[in-house]
Amino acid sequence: MTLSVGNAPDGRLLHMSSDDMFFEYDGEYIDMALDPKIKAVGFDMDGTFMHTKVDYVKLARVVYDEFESLGVPDEILQTDNYKLTMDGGIRWLVEHGKSEYVPGINERIGNRATEIEMENADIAVPFPGAVEVLDLLKEKGYKVGILTRGGREYATTVLGNAGVLKKFNALVARDDYPEEEAKPNPLAMDHLAAALGVKSGEILYLGDGIVDFMTADASGAQFIGVETGPNTAEMWRKKAGNGVRTIPSVAELADLI
Repeated sequence: MTLSVGNAPDGRLLHMSSDDMFFEYDGEYIDMALDPKIKAVGFDMDGTFMHTKVDYVKLARVVYDEFESLGVPDEILQTDNYKLTMDGGIRWLVEHGKSEYVPGINERIGNRATEIEMENADIAVPFPGAVEVLDLLKEKGYKVGILTRGGREYATTVLGNAGVLKKFNALVARDDYPEEEAKPNPLAMDHLAAALGVKSGEILYLGDGIVDFMTADASGAQFIGVETGPNTAEMWRKKAGNGVRTIPSVAELADLI
């Protein structure tokens, strides 16, 4: 079995055999074990550790309608990520003298987002091999945590139903801190690091979306993109650059430990 794990400087795809811990580049085998400075591994939840079904179209509509009602121009709200729409809308309100509306927006959208997330919380399951990787990481002495854009009620419900909540050393959810400190703000990773008792630069973070990459990159954490969400290996390279490391799913992390 061959896994794509990143790209060489000239753009050529690097591959790793699941039977060892090396990748092949230009006929040479290079050690691909985790960086020795890594002390903790963090996971995004939806689409990365857990296979969930969140109606992101409905969620995006809630965000769009809220800001549109306050006069935010349509072009500010046209993004493919509701978090980036939130950031753009809030920025516009502050810049146009309407900052008094921001606290209410966060509360209203946060509450509605939790309702939408909870609609299918009962059918969420860990991706194949995810729990085994979690156990292996802990056996090897790594601390493990979840950093999610999901609300705490939703995250604890999903992880609790799957029987894995107590396996994690830390959980940082959307509503644990002010909205502006959520991913892709690097403060989100700093919060996870503090909860785990490490520095952001000592975390390897796995995620399925570009916001996950942006958060890790800005905070100094290392990153591996998984292909169980919206991005294939090729899409990851287009969005995050040729140097991004990718694996098909969190299960393949076992080959790097």
